[in-house]
Amino acid sequence: MAARSTTVSRFIAAPRERIYRAFLDAEAVATWLPPGSMTGIVHAFEGREGGAFSMSLVYPDDEASQLGKTSHKTDRFEGRFARLVPDERIVWATVFDSEDEGFSGEMTVSTILSPADGGTDATIVCENIPAGIRLEDNEEGCRLTLDKLATFVGG
Repeated sequence: MAARSTTVSRFIAAPRERIYRAFLDAEAVATWLPPGSMTGIVHAFEGREGGAFSMSLVYPDDEASQLGKTSHKTDRFEGRFARLVPDERIVWATVFDSEDEGFSGEMTVSTILSPADGGTDATIVCENIPAGIRLEDNEEGCRLTLDKLATFVGG
């Protein structure tokens, strides 16, 4: 089976340094990472290379079309900062907390911050996406996350 991956990019009218810092602060990540109307809860967070994190993304009570990977309304995951290149690249290695084997395996999420006129081109590359996640859903979630990140950093 071929590796499952997606790539989503967005221009953000903010400097790379500000965006990079938003990845290293637990409170910031809880604000901008949850796509759409989901909310985030950070359980553990060590914002350094090799540092571990654990987080839950919670669907709103009125969400009926999506089910969580961990429970009916929750996607819980843990991971580590696999690589950090200041102001350029953030690589997370993540695993979903789920009894469904369709969500098993380690997914790599790389965010590349490239200089652009008036701001930054931010690109999220997800690799080894579990078979239980539709690629189009992953792409849409990444787009929504980048939109929230742009709003969070003022761009």
